[in-house]
Amino acid sequence: MKKSFQIWMQALKMEIREHRSSFLVYFILRLLVLIVLILQILNKNYENAFLCILTLFLFILPSFIQVSFKIELPKTLEVIMLLFIFAAEILGEISSFYIIFPMWDTVLHTLNGFLAAAIGFSLVDLLNNSSRLEFKLSPLFMALVAFSFSMTIGVLWEFFEFGMDQFMGMDMQKDTVIHSFQSVLLDTTKSNVPIHVKNIQDVIINGESLGVGGYLDIGLIDTMQDLLVNFIGAIIFCIFGYFYVKSRGKNHFASRFIPRKKRKNKDYLQILKNKQ
Repeated sequence: MKKSFQIWMQALKMEIREHRSSFLVYFILRLLVLIVLILQILNKNYENAFLCILTLFLFILPSFIQVSFKIELPKTLEVIMLLFIFAAEILGEISSFYIIFPMWDTVLHTLNGFLAAAIGFSLVDLLNNSSRLEFKLSPLFMALVAFSFSMTIGVLWEFFEFGMDQFMGMDMQKDTVIHSFQSVLLDTTKSNVPIHVKNIQDVIINGESLGVGGYLDIGLIDTMQDLLVNFIGAIIFCIFGYFYVKSRGKNHFASRFIPRKKRKNKDYLQILKNKQ
């Protein structure tokens, strides 16, 4: 058991170092996270320290997928995945980029929709090209499956954010200041007629002004915006993916993001096992 684990770890290290460009990005980002981790421990901010440890673990995820599932991730996809993790956890959460730059969350959710669609495409493409399965989908249906996969990932993430807010007391579904809304709960006749409230300038809570210049929407607008940009990102990639399959791999842009089956000479885990 111990020997198998050592072989697997050695294969993982070989996988991490395989692509020079992605390894350089991995090394730099890992170094930055370690520096942030030390600073957070010195400041006794253990929650952020945990996020740093989680980030270091997530950095290994692309290589873990390649070794465990014998899938080759294109260098571009691998680098973007590493940058995405760093941007979401270290810059977004610890450095408060989600608050400093209001579009930060929007950009990441758009990218998430794009990347998830790429992964969805690759899953169907691998099945399409498998000699073990009688499984064939047209390029249009492949695009539809990839789009559905991306949107499902987006919805599951919003479920996660909602759960963390409700049960862990966090605020992942960020609030939005609004100046009008409509609600049937304000209809005193109980006739299901929406009552419009307009020009809200302030809200009083426990006798004190909220001080945000309007009314707080607690997460709904943020959630719908996240799903909308996820939708846009998924649609964009599905268009590229459709023509990639249609031209059978001649679309070089899409090929930079679609994982493929690992070649035997790159299956480090199997190579190391054969040497034993």
